Amino acid sequence: MWRTEMQKDSLLIDKYRDKILNGPIGRTLFWLGLPLMVVQLVNVSYNVADTYWLSRYSEVAYAAPRQIWPFFMIVSAFTHGLSTANTAIISQAIGAREYEYARRIISYFASTMLLTGFSLSLLFLALGPYVYKYLMTTPQEIYGYTVEYSRVISLDLLLSSVYLSYSTVLQAIGDTRTPSRAGVLSSLLNIVLDPFFIFGVRAGDLVVIPSLGVAGAAWATVVSRFVGVLVILRVITGKYPFMIVRPSLSIERSWLLKSISIGAPVSLMMASNSLAFIFQNRLVNSFGAYVAAAAAIGFVLMDLADAALWGLTMAIATMVGQAIGAGLGRRARDVAKNSMLYIGASVFAGSMLILALRGHFISVFTSVPSIFNEADKFITYLAPTLALFAVFFVGMSVGRGSGHTLYPTLVGVFRLWVIRILVGYILAFKLAMGTTGLWLSMSLSNLFAGLLIVPWILRGGWTKRVT
Repeated sequence: MWRTEMQKDSLLIDKYRDKILNGPIGRTLFWLGLPLMVVQLVNVSYNVADTYWLSRYSEVAYAAPRQIWPFFMIVSAFTHGLSTANTAIISQAIGAREYEYARRIISYFASTMLLTGFSLSLLFLALGPYVYKYLMTTPQEIYGYTVEYSRVISLDLLLSSVYLSYSTVLQAIGDTRTPSRAGVLSSLLNIVLDPFFIFGVRAGDLVVIPSLGVAGAAWATVVSRFVGVLVILRVITGKYPFMIVRPSLSIERSWLLKSISIGAPVSLMMASNSLAFIFQNRLVNSFGAYVAAAAAIGFVLMDLADAALWGLTMAIATMVGQAIGAGLGRRARDVAKNSMLYIGASVFAGSMLILALRGHFISVFTSVPSIFNEADKFITYLAPTLALFAVFFVGMSVGRGSGHTLYPTLVGVFRLWVIRILVGYILAFKLAMGTTGLWLSMSLSNLFAGLLIVPWILRGGWTKRVT
């Protein structure tokens, strides 16, 4: 029975494979990446909704979610490293038509992600309050909100590990539409649930949903993520029965070592980056709750400009991985070079539009003049450098698809720790530039990261297969 299912799945996977390896690069990039880009736009929209409704709940409460995300990303760094490694391993196995090998890898990968997600959610729950209070020095005005949000969102670490594992598998074979649809549904549900969970619902004297405040925004995220997981599992059951695996603790040692060797640089970079963001938040928080609130608004607007970036860069990893697996090194290099042009231009256009409309956007979230002015300054400094930030992420995706992640990781570490944190501290405090120094260092970090990644992409030494 399973061999019949494998044959059916193989025909479908072959269809994706042929399109990825032989189709026009630009068209294939957008075919793969557009669904993921739509998901990112919707994801950003629910972040906007969180910020909007929490701004109606409190003058500064909307800064709370931004306080927890650096630590959240540190804790989930290992799962993202596993995802990166198995994007390369599975996509290259598919490119070489080693479908039975790919099935074994999926079993190991999904089982490890489930166990890891459960363990990390407990760790996040236990350590979070201490990180916010002592390491990030969250302002007292938003500390309580931050802890409330953090306790609930810890559940999302477990759900995200399941969602990420199967999204990674589907993207590796070339099916970006299934995780995209699940992601869109999840995010739209989050947007709908936000005001009901934050402010509550009453029918006369009957409390249908209690007012949960900041915790309500976190519950909306957890519930909608759970629905997204159910959708993606249902689709896999019906469309890809060959990919269904049972959780198992019997993990092949060679797979685990290979996953760690490929994914470790990415996990370390993500953990290092997230720790840098903790210190970045500490620098921002030192100027008080209003500046933290202004930064939260500014980052939401930057996320909107980045929406074109995320989906397309995930598609690059799939295209590069399958091309390398099929022995098409020149195709892989052409994908990388063309992607720099397409994505850099797209993000530049989006960032210029946001720069022009920034005042209207900021006024939606705050009427406090000091918050408005600081958010305006933040966006003015960062928006012009987003295109180079996009080029850097093209390089990161090339590394993920090829399995050669070390150099992009080193560039990422330099970008954050040297430019954004060290230079930011010097400019803001030693040279007394205040918040201007912080925002300037962030823009310089994007500039240097983009310029440093371009030569590595063009040389093409990353085209050697890792499996």
